Amino acid sequence: MSEMKPSPNAVYIVGIGLTQVAEHWERSLRELALEAIQAARAESPTLQPEALYVANMLSVSLSAQAQLGALLADFAGLRGIEACTVEAAGASGGAALRQAYLALRSGACQAALVVGAEKVSDKVSAEIEAALATASDADFESVQGITAAALAALLMRRYLNETQAPPDALAGFSLNAHANAAANPYAMFRRPIKKEAYARAAMLSEPVSILDAAPVADGAAALLLARGDALPEGSVLPPIRIAASTIAVTAPAIHDRPDPLFLTAAAEAAHRAYQQAGLSAEEVDLFELHDVFTIYAALALEAAGFAARGEGWRLAQDGAIGREGKIPICTFGGSKGRGDTAGATGVYQAAEVVMQLQGRAGENQVRDARIGMAQCLGGSGATAATHILIRDDGL
Repeated sequence: MSEMKPSPNAVYIVGIGLTQVAEHWERSLRELALEAIQAARAESPTLQPEALYVANMLSVSLSAQAQLGALLADFAGLRGIEACTVEAAGASGGAALRQAYLALRSGACQAALVVGAEKVSDKVSAEIEAALATASDADFESVQGITAAALAALLMRRYLNETQAPPDALAGFSLNAHANAAANPYAMFRRPIKKEAYARAAMLSEPVSILDAAPVADGAAALLLARGDALPEGSVLPPIRIAASTIAVTAPAIHDRPDPLFLTAAAEAAHRAYQQAGLSAEEVDLFELHDVFTIYAALALEAAGFAARGEGWRLAQDGAIGREGKIPICTFGGSKGRGDTAGATGVYQAAEVVMQLQGRAGENQVRDARIGMAQCLGGSGATAATHILIRDDGL
């Protein structure tokens, strides 16, 4: 049987690079980004990127630095290429990946880099909280002093009330994330937690405890993309095809949504992705969702079709989200265990799906993983970027 040939205008991920998520006091944003870029390029060293798309949410607010496209291209020795920054709050990483996908799919370029980078540890918590609040509606939410945690608390309280779920209904999401982060060398918290620890965790914004919330930290992740007619020869690792790339939005303020407990943007982006890829939710082998707060994990599972309305929390109760379960999620720890890197999250997610599909997830490997989905959210779900990645066996 002859080898399958890639479609010329298909888009593949041919290199990934990650830095550990941590408090990198001694390193700058550009240095973190360079480490990730160099690692991604090393996996396909003969490929010369023609464009660089930078995912970032907080640099202007916390580092007084705009023009990250030019800054990082220059620092990476890529002067002269096309480069720009893509911002969509916590969905910036997925949005940047989509821009690169569209550029390659159209034939505008043959190879492109995507890098997501955030640096927060040089600022005090109040400044970070204010910067994160810019993802909400400034005129009607953040102006009232509401924080991202408070918005999550409103949703979580209403969800627990409407579903009549027990107070610890979402504990399984946190336990699963930390269990997977323990084997992830890039994770911030490499230690499992017990249900008892979750039960006695201090409240952040009731009913959201510190173990319902992802810690914000520094990190960078990069992806090297190529068209099917530009795939480098002799690669040891199989290239991973982007089978679907979508973005959908809804109102930034939760009071402007018909149903705050249904992530319409996430549902629409997932639906379009399934249509593009010609797949159903049942065929997805793993789902890297955006668990910046545990409530969003439950809502994302429902929006993406893995659980019925009001039933997402049950998947965290019966082991369905574990590596051997119905739909493994956050297989490297998600934002909760890996650490929340704001605008870089979607790039980390895509890189983690690639590792799963290439069989290099180590102790976190999902058996027979061939199709993976990643979805990152902006704010409380106003923006949702979704990608489905497939390993084309025989390529």
